[in-house]
Amino acid sequence: MGKRGSASRKLRMTRQRELILNAVSSTRSHPTADEVYRQVRRRLPHISLGTVYRNLEVLAEAGLLRRLDMAGAQRRYDGETSGHYHVRCLECGRVSDVAMKRPAALERRARAGTDYEIVGHRLEFVGLCPQCAQARRARHRESGEP
Repeated sequence: MGKRGSASRKLRMTRQRELILNAVSSTRSHPTADEVYRQVRRRLPHISLGTVYRNLEVLAEAGLLRRLDMAGAQRRYDGETSGHYHVRCLECGRVSDVAMKRPAALERRARAGTDYEIVGHRLEFVGLCPQCAQARRARHRESGEP
């Protein structure tokens, strides 16, 4: 069994947790807690937003989800727990995976340059998603800006 199977044996998987985990894992959009809440409420109408927040944190602590704390953005969650990078749109906030290997040399250089025990790293790319970039170009064309 994979990581999810071994972690779920340690964590009691309630129906609420199962639905929350499935809501995050079934999408590549890296949803916010509010988005997960709206989706889970379709199946469990009486679930509270607080319950969703608490269980997202429990699932992240158990290693079943990744918590994405990105600069200047609302916390998001990722069902893909393997190490990978993300890119965030500065206009709409969309978050996407970046298909790129995590360079081990980066952590070795950080370790060599500090007295810290390096246990990992986060790297966030920022830019404009294709839709926002296209909309920006259209606005600039309409306004005559370069």
